Amino acid sequence: MKTLSETWFAEGFIDFELKKYTLLAYLQQVNKCFGECKLYPQLADVIFHYNNLSAFKKNKQYLQEQFPKKFTGIQLQKLGLLYEKMIEDDDLMRELEDIIQYASKILQSTISNGTEIYEMVEDNMSIAPVGLVPLDLNEGYFFLSTATDKNTKVYQYRLSIFEKHNEKYRSIKTEYVDTWYRNFINTYESIKGQLIRNRSFLPNPAVYAIDVALGFPVDETILPIAKRSLVRHLTVGRA
Repeated sequence: MKTLSETWFAEGFIDFELKKYTLLAYLQQVNKCFGECKLYPQLADVIFHYNNLSAFKKNKQYLQEQFPKKFTGIQLQKLGLLYEKMIEDDDLMRELEDIIQYASKILQSTISNGTEIYEMVEDNMSIAPVGLVPLDLNEGYFFLSTATDKNTKVYQYRLSIFEKHNEKYRSIKTEYVDTWYRNFINTYESIKGQLIRNRSFLPNPAVYAIDVALGFPVDETILPIAKRSLVRHLTVGRA
């Protein structure tokens, strides 16, 4: 899928109609994926571009103080603006403002469409422990099952903590393990037992079953949302 650069709105020839066409062509591909209920990485990408525009608007005062300059890039972590000197151009700034105002509005609408799908999946998702829950929840497995698939996908997970802007966040790393066909023999408890016997490096793992009463694409929608929901489930459970 064709993507936008980080500073697409301020690159090259700054013209409202040209940038509008560039954005609409990009969003046409995004909305096609949303129409197929495929959220990722498209939803995260659209949110990124919306936040980029918001950061630019928040720094507008700094931008005006620094003119005559030319916007050349964004430091993603610090959201700092980099510039090169040029002749002051009020028309250029007005064109940029029109582009940013239009793009922010249409990106926000697209995010809302993606969020509706995200919330639908969340509303049809359940998370429950399989067997006894150990004290250490940082590493274990989760089983992922959907309404239209008789298979259960098994993933190993590991939680970790990272700091960003002096705040602590939890992240999750996952690794696909195997797939079991669901029947009266391969129950969740049975699968857990097989994992413990065959993967002795995790003798007492935390195991969770995530069931989704929908048939949406797993890799592009179900799995990313399941991972985020599991992190929230484990974090709230500890609070």
